[in-house]
Amino acid sequence: MRIIAIMFVALSLLSACSGMKQTYPLLPVAEYEKMIVGRLDADYVGNDNCVSKCHAHDKIREFYKLSVHGEQMKAETGLPLVNWETWHGPGSLAIARIEQNQKLLGEKGNRCESTKLLDLTNLPPQAQSMICLKCHSAASTPALSHWNSSVHALNELSCSSCHKMHEGPQQKVSRDKMAELCYGCHPDVKAQFTLTSHHPIRERKMDCFDCHEAHGSKSAKMLKGSTTRDLCCRCHMEKSGPFVYEHGDVTENCMNCHLPHGSVSRRLLSSAMPFLCIQCHNPGHRGVLVTGQKQLFANRCTDCHSAIHGSNTPGSDGLGNLRR
Repeated sequence: MRIIAIMFVALSLLSACSGMKQTYPLLPVAEYEKMIVGRLDADYVGNDNCVSKCHAHDKIREFYKLSVHGEQMKAETGLPLVNWETWHGPGSLAIARIEQNQKLLGEKGNRCESTKLLDLTNLPPQAQSMICLKCHSAASTPALSHWNSSVHALNELSCSSCHKMHEGPQQKVSRDKMAELCYGCHPDVKAQFTLTSHHPIRERKMDCFDCHEAHGSKSAKMLKGSTTRDLCCRCHMEKSGPFVYEHGDVTENCMNCHLPHGSVSRRLLSSAMPFLCIQCHNPGHRGVLVTGQKQLFANRCTDCHSAIHGSNTPGSDGLGNLRR
């Protein structure tokens, strides 16, 4: 009986798998957009027919022409057609009554019926991002392949949470605005950058995107490097080694000793010396300098062990004590 039960389960699994392999017809994206709008009789009319009838959008239209997306409107570029209806859906019903409303209401009637377009603000964030990803997942940066599993997407952010398409021709977040944009969700990081020792974000010599991939990454905290050390050594190459005498705890993770955003201790250290070092090393060791009848106790380990990240030179005892 047990053998018969096992065979029955196996056959059930095989039939289920065969059902998964069936092909289903996919509709063009335009048809899906019409369904979302709720009107199957809407049709695409193009930018010239849509925007030119609504002078309230003149400034936005000018921004769009100067943007990366607007550049793709030129037929000679050979790039895919990208226009306003790519995001807002077919616009024939939205502009159908503009001329009539202008005659009745004058300047007040110079607006399209936005209720006949995609209701972007009320779509879930995942659906908002899908409108962008239908082009960008195939024709943009490879980092977008990690978007759906990224921390940002899982916390219900969409592309429009960061990219403002109507505020100017610069549709990428500029370096000047990036930090403040990120601080909106990460106020704790903003506080860390105000500490005495910090990476130069406030000085505009770095931005968040230098270390983090906002669209998703295979690494923790959406870091760009495969490891923390790999990321840090892109700027701090002199710390990368390899060294003959290595400091064991810093060969993999720089954050064993350093804080990434800011610290009250010098050089972004997580604790002041010697307290940082005695977390791993015997606190009974003291740096003593004898001068006459006086003894000077050094409170910074790096006063003697200056090559703290690694050294190729042995000490006077022939061992690697990271002194130079």
